[in-house]
Amino acid sequence: MIKGLAITPPIIGRISIGKLVNKNDKWLPEKDDSFTLTTQVQNRNGWMLHPLHQRYAEGAANGKIRTIPVRVLFNDSELNLRAEYSAFDRSTGRPLCVGNGETAKRVNEGGIEEVCCPGPEHCRFAHEQGCKLYGRLNLQVEGQNDELGSFIFRTTGYNSVRTLAARLQYFEAVTGGHTRHLALQLKLRAKSTTQSYRTPVYYVDLTLRDEDNLADAVRTALQEAEHYRQAGVNMASLEQTAKQLLHNGQFEDGEDEVPLLLDEFYPEQDGQPEPEPESKPTNLVKATRLTNKLGTVG
Repeated sequence: MIKGLAITPPIIGRISIGKLVNKNDKWLPEKDDSFTLTTQVQNRNGWMLHPLHQRYAEGAANGKIRTIPVRVLFNDSELNLRAEYSAFDRSTGRPLCVGNGETAKRVNEGGIEEVCCPGPEHCRFAHEQGCKLYGRLNLQVEGQNDELGSFIFRTTGYNSVRTLAARLQYFEAVTGGHTRHLALQLKLRAKSTTQSYRTPVYYVDLTLRDEDNLADAVRTALQEAEHYRQAGVNMASLEQTAKQLLHNGQFEDGEDEVPLLLDEFYPEQDGQPEPEPESKPTNLVKATRLTNKLGTVG
Protein backbone atom coordinates (compact mmCIF):
# COMPACT_ATOMS: atom_id res chain seq x y z
CA MET A 1 0.00 0.00 0.00
CA ILE A 2 1.23 3.49 -0.83
CA LYS A 3 2.50 5.28 2.29
CA GLY A 4 1.74 8.82 3.41
CA LEU A 5 -1.91 8.73 2.32
CA ALA A 6 -4.55 8.61 5.05
CA ILE A 7 -7.36 6.42 3.76
CA THR A 8 -10.63 7.56 5.28
CA PRO A 9 -14.06 5.86 5.41
CA PRO A 10 -15.72 5.93 1.96
CA ILE A 11 -17.95 9.00 1.59
CA ILE A 12 -21.20 8.87 -0.42
CA GLY A 13 -22.67 12.16 0.78
CA ARG A 14 -22.46 15.14 3.12
CA ILE A 15 -24.58 16.35 6.03
CA SER A 16 -24.47 20.07 6.63
CA ILE A 17 -26.27 22.85 8.43
CA GLY A 18 -27.05 25.67 6.07
CA LYS A 19 -26.20 26.29 2.48
CA LEU A 20 -23.67 27.90 0.18
CA VAL A 21 -24.19 31.40 -1.18
CA ASN A 22 -22.19 33.04 -3.95
CA LYS A 23 -20.66 36.34 -2.89
CA ASN A 24 -18.12 38.09 -5.09
CA ASP A 25 -17.69 34.94 -7.19
CA LYS A 26 -16.86 32.89 -4.13
CA TRP A 27 -19.00 30.25 -2.40
CA LEU A 28 -19.36 31.01 1.30
CA PRO A 29 -21.26 29.23 4.09
CA GLU A 30 -24.53 30.69 5.31
CA LYS A 31 -26.07 29.42 8.53
CA ASP A 32 -29.47 27.76 8.65
CA ASP A 33 -31.65 26.02 11.22
CA SER A 34 -31.99 22.66 9.48
CA PHE A 35 -29.93 19.84 8.02
CA THR A 36 -29.06 19.53 4.35
CA LEU A 37 -28.01 16.25 2.74
CA THR A 38 -25.93 16.69 -0.39
CA THR A 39 -24.01 14.60 -2.85
CA GLN A 40 -20.31 15.20 -3.45
CA VAL A 41 -21.05 17.01 -6.72
CA GLN A 42 -21.06 20.79 -6.94
CA ASN A 43 -22.46 22.88 -9.80
CA ARG A 44 -22.85 26.60 -10.39
CA ASN A 45 -25.71 26.70 -7.86
CA GLY A 46 -23.78 24.94 -5.11
CA TRP A 47 -23.82 21.38 -3.83
CA MET A 48 -26.40 19.10 -5.43
CA LEU A 49 -28.98 17.71 -3.03
CA HIS A 50 -28.85 14.01 -2.26
CA PRO A 51 -32.06 12.07 -3.09
CA LEU A 52 -32.46 11.29 0.62
CA HIS A 53 -32.73 15.03 1.35
CA GLN A 54 -36.06 15.26 -0.45
CA ARG A 55 -37.36 12.15 1.31
CA TYR A 56 -36.75 13.58 4.76
CA ALA A 57 -37.72 17.16 3.86
CA GLU A 58 -41.16 15.99 2.70
CA GLY A 59 -41.87 14.52 6.12
CA ALA A 60 -40.51 17.47 8.10
CA ALA A 61 -42.36 20.52 9.38
CA ASN A 62 -41.97 23.40 6.93
CA GLY A 63 -39.58 21.19 4.96
CA LYS A 64 -36.86 21.76 7.55
CA ILE A 65 -34.95 18.60 8.46
CA ARG A 66 -34.10 18.69 12.15
CA THR A 67 -33.70 14.96 12.77
CA ILE A 68 -32.14 12.28 10.56
CA PRO A 69 -32.36 8.54 11.32
CA VAL A 70 -28.79 7.24 11.32
CA ARG A 71 -26.40 4.56 12.50
CA VAL A 72 -22.70 4.89 13.10
CA LEU A 73 -20.23 3.05 10.91
CA PHE A 74 -18.11 1.54 13.70
CA ASN A 75 -18.36 0.42 17.32
CA ASP A 76 -15.23 2.39 18.25
CA SER A 77 -16.21 5.97 19.17
CA GLU A 78 -12.86 7.38 18.06
CA LEU A 79 -13.31 5.98 14.55
CA ASN A 80 -16.78 7.47 14.20
CA LEU A 81 -15.81 10.90 15.54
CA ARG A 82 -12.33 12.26 14.90
CA ALA A 83 -11.49 15.63 16.48
CA GLU A 84 -8.28 17.63 16.32
CA TYR A 85 -6.98 21.14 16.81
CA SER A 86 -5.97 22.21 13.31
CA ALA A 87 -4.21 25.14 11.65
CA PHE A 88 -4.00 25.50 7.87
CA ASP A 89 -1.85 27.53 5.49
CA ARG A 90 -4.18 30.30 4.33
CA SER A 91 -2.68 30.43 0.85
CA THR A 92 -2.59 26.72 0.05
CA GLY A 93 -4.97 25.15 2.56
CA ARG A 94 -2.41 22.53 3.52
CA PRO A 95 -2.25 21.50 7.19
CA LEU A 96 0.38 23.34 9.22
CA CYS A 97 -0.24 21.84 12.64
CA VAL A 98 -2.64 19.18 13.91
CA GLY A 99 -2.83 18.30 17.61
CA ASN A 100 -4.92 16.54 20.24
CA GLY A 101 -4.30 18.75 23.28
CA GLU A 102 -1.15 16.86 24.29
CA THR A 103 1.02 16.48 21.19
CA ALA A 104 0.83 17.84 17.66
CA LYS A 105 2.35 17.22 14.23
CA ARG A 106 3.72 20.50 12.87
CA VAL A 107 5.11 21.17 9.41
CA ASN A 108 8.40 23.05 9.22
CA GLU A 109 11.19 23.48 6.68
CA GLY A 110 12.71 20.13 7.60
CA GLY A 111 9.50 18.16 7.38
CA ILE A 112 7.09 17.18 10.14
CA GLU A 113 8.03 17.31 13.81
CA GLU A 114 6.15 16.35 16.96
CA VAL A 115 5.61 19.22 19.38
CA CYS A 116 3.72 19.87 22.59
CA CYS A 117 0.04 20.85 22.07
CA PRO A 118 -1.41 22.92 24.92
CA GLY A 119 -4.53 23.81 22.89
CA PRO A 120 -5.39 27.03 21.00
CA GLU A 121 -5.88 29.10 24.14
CA HIS A 122 -2.30 28.64 25.33
CA CYS A 123 -0.31 28.34 22.10
CA ARG A 124 1.34 31.31 20.34
CA PHE A 125 1.54 29.40 17.06
CA ALA A 126 -2.21 28.69 17.29
CA HIS A 127 -3.01 32.39 17.76
CA GLU A 128 -0.81 33.37 14.81
CA GLN A 129 -2.15 30.71 12.44
CA GLY A 130 -5.82 30.62 13.43
CA CYS A 131 -5.89 27.14 14.94
CA LYS A 132 -9.40 25.76 15.55
CA LEU A 133 -11.16 22.62 16.64
CA TYR A 134 -12.01 20.60 13.54
CA GLY A 135 -14.25 17.54 13.75
CA ARG A 136 -15.47 14.85 11.36
CA LEU A 137 -18.35 12.50 12.08
CA ASN A 138 -19.14 9.55 9.79
CA LEU A 139 -22.73 8.31 9.76
CA GLN A 140 -24.92 5.98 7.75
CA VAL A 141 -28.30 7.51 6.87
CA GLU A 142 -31.33 5.25 6.85
CA GLY A 143 -32.23 4.56 3.23
CA GLN A 144 -28.74 4.60 1.75
CA ASN A 145 -27.80 1.55 -0.32
CA ASP A 146 -24.12 1.25 0.59
CA GLU A 147 -23.48 -0.75 3.76
CA LEU A 148 -19.84 0.35 4.04
CA GLY A 149 -20.27 3.92 2.78
CA SER A 150 -21.09 6.92 4.94
CA PHE A 151 -22.18 10.54 5.03
CA ILE A 152 -19.76 12.97 6.64
CA PHE A 153 -20.64 15.85 8.94
CA ARG A 154 -17.88 18.34 9.67
CA THR A 155 -18.02 20.84 12.51
CA THR A 156 -15.88 23.46 14.22
CA GLY A 157 -18.45 23.89 17.01
CA TYR A 158 -17.43 23.13 20.59
CA ASN A 159 -20.96 22.26 21.70
CA SER A 160 -21.35 19.76 18.87
CA VAL A 161 -17.97 18.13 19.47
CA ARG A 162 -18.50 17.91 23.22
CA THR A 163 -22.02 16.52 22.90
CA LEU A 164 -21.24 14.02 20.12
CA ALA A 165 -18.14 12.76 21.89
CA ALA A 166 -20.05 12.21 25.13
CA ARG A 167 -22.95 10.45 23.42
CA LEU A 168 -20.71 8.08 21.50
CA GLN A 169 -18.71 7.18 24.58
CA TYR A 170 -21.91 6.58 26.55
CA PHE A 171 -23.44 4.41 23.82
CA GLU A 172 -20.25 2.40 23.52
CA ALA A 173 -20.26 1.81 27.27
CA VAL A 174 -23.91 0.80 27.71
CA THR A 175 -23.86 -1.57 24.71
CA GLY A 176 -20.61 -3.22 25.72
CA GLY A 177 -18.94 -1.99 22.53
CA HIS A 178 -21.79 -2.55 20.06
CA THR A 179 -22.70 1.05 19.11
CA ARG A 180 -22.71 0.08 15.42
CA HIS A 181 -25.98 -1.76 15.92
CA LEU A 182 -27.92 0.98 17.71
CA ALA A 183 -30.72 2.77 15.83
CA LEU A 184 -29.89 6.44 16.38
CA GLN A 185 -30.88 9.86 15.12
CA LEU A 186 -28.89 13.00 14.41
CA LYS A 187 -30.74 15.87 16.05
CA LEU A 188 -30.37 19.63 15.71
CA ARG A 189 -30.65 21.51 19.00
CA ALA A 190 -30.60 25.21 19.88
CA LYS A 191 -29.30 27.17 22.85
CA SER A 192 -28.61 30.80 23.70
CA THR A 193 -25.37 32.15 25.12
CA THR A 194 -24.09 35.54 26.15
CA GLN A 195 -21.67 35.47 23.23
CA SER A 196 -24.54 34.82 20.80
CA TYR A 197 -26.35 37.89 22.23
CA ARG A 198 -29.21 35.59 23.31
CA THR A 199 -29.96 34.53 19.74
CA PRO A 200 -30.18 30.76 19.09
CA VAL A 201 -26.95 28.89 18.46
CA TYR A 202 -27.44 25.52 16.81
CA TYR A 203 -25.48 22.41 17.62
CA VAL A 204 -25.75 18.73 16.79
CA ASP A 205 -26.68 15.86 19.09
CA LEU A 206 -26.85 12.09 18.60
CA THR A 207 -29.68 10.29 20.41
CA LEU A 208 -31.81 7.18 20.37
CA ARG A 209 -34.83 7.28 18.07
CA ASP A 210 -37.82 9.04 19.64
CA GLU A 211 -39.84 5.84 19.88
CA ASP A 212 -37.09 3.84 21.63
CA ASN A 213 -36.03 3.49 25.25
CA LEU A 214 -32.51 2.59 26.31
CA ALA A 215 -33.18 -0.96 27.51
CA ASP A 216 -35.06 -2.02 24.37
CA ALA A 217 -32.57 -0.29 22.06
CA VAL A 218 -29.61 -2.02 23.70
CA ARG A 219 -31.38 -5.40 23.64
CA THR A 220 -32.06 -5.04 19.91
CA ALA A 221 -28.48 -3.92 19.25
CA LEU A 222 -27.05 -6.96 21.01
CA GLN A 223 -29.35 -9.26 19.05
CA GLU A 224 -28.23 -7.68 15.79
CA ALA A 225 -24.58 -7.91 16.79
CA GLU A 226 -25.03 -11.64 17.42
CA HIS A 227 -26.74 -12.01 14.03
CA TYR A 228 -23.76 -10.33 12.33
CA ARG A 229 -21.33 -12.57 14.22
CA GLN A 230 -23.16 -15.73 13.18
CA ALA A 231 -23.22 -14.50 9.59
CA GLY A 232 -19.43 -14.20 9.67
CA VAL A 233 -19.21 -10.38 9.63
CA ASN A 234 -15.98 -9.56 11.48
CA MET A 235 -16.46 -6.08 12.92
CA ALA A 236 -13.26 -6.26 14.99
CA SER A 237 -11.20 -6.89 11.85
CA LEU A 238 -13.01 -4.09 9.99
CA GLU A 239 -12.22 -1.60 12.75
CA GLN A 240 -8.60 -2.66 12.99
CA THR A 241 -8.25 -2.17 9.23
CA ALA A 242 -9.94 1.25 9.42
CA LYS A 243 -7.49 2.37 12.11
CA GLN A 244 -4.50 1.24 10.08
CA LEU A 245 -5.77 3.04 6.98
CA LEU A 246 -6.40 6.29 8.86
CA HIS A 247 -2.91 6.18 10.37
CA ASN A 248 -1.32 5.48 6.98
CA GLY A 249 -0.86 9.22 6.43
CA GLN A 250 0.20 12.20 8.52
CA PHE A 251 -2.99 14.23 7.91
CA GLU A 252 -6.52 13.13 7.03
CA ASP A 253 -7.68 15.79 4.56
CA GLY A 254 -6.64 15.58 0.92
CA GLU A 255 -6.13 18.31 -1.64
CA ASP A 256 -9.74 18.19 -2.84
CA GLU A 257 -10.88 19.49 0.57
CA VAL A 258 -8.45 22.43 0.53
CA PRO A 259 -10.85 25.11 -0.83
CA LEU A 260 -13.52 24.03 1.65
CA LEU A 261 -11.13 24.19 4.58
CA LEU A 262 -9.92 27.68 3.72
CA ASP A 263 -13.44 29.07 3.47
CA GLU A 264 -14.53 27.26 6.63
CA PHE A 265 -11.58 28.23 8.81
CA TYR A 266 -10.87 31.73 7.54
CA PRO A 267 -14.10 33.34 6.26
CA GLU A 268 -12.84 36.77 7.35
CA GLN A 269 -10.52 36.80 4.34
CA ASP A 270 -13.51 37.74 2.19
CA GLY A 271 -14.61 40.58 4.38
CA GLN A 272 -17.01 38.41 6.35
CA PRO A 273 -16.52 38.74 10.11
CA GLU A 274 -15.85 35.45 11.77
CA PRO A 275 -18.69 34.42 14.10
CA GLU A 276 -18.07 34.50 17.81
CA PRO A 277 -17.44 31.06 19.31
CA GLU A 278 -20.12 29.72 21.61
CA SER A 279 -17.69 29.32 24.47
CA LYS A 280 -14.04 29.61 25.28
CA PRO A 281 -12.00 26.82 23.67
CA THR A 282 -10.65 24.22 26.05
CA ASN A 283 -8.69 21.03 25.57
CA LEU A 284 -11.76 19.09 24.45
CA VAL A 285 -9.87 16.83 22.08
CA LYS A 286 -7.51 15.39 24.62
CA ALA A 287 -7.52 11.60 24.45
CA THR A 288 -9.88 11.51 21.45
CA ARG A 289 -9.44 11.41 17.63
CA LEU A 290 -13.16 14.30 15.50
CA THR A 291 -17.64 21.53 9.76
CA ASN A 292 -19.08 21.55 7.38
CA LYS A 293 -18.45 24.46 5.11
CA LEU A 294 -22.19 24.69 4.81
CA GLY A 295 -22.73 25.85 8.38
CA THR A 296 -20.31 26.75 11.12
CA VAL A 297 -22.45 26.07 14.12
CA GLY A 298 -22.08 24.65 17.58
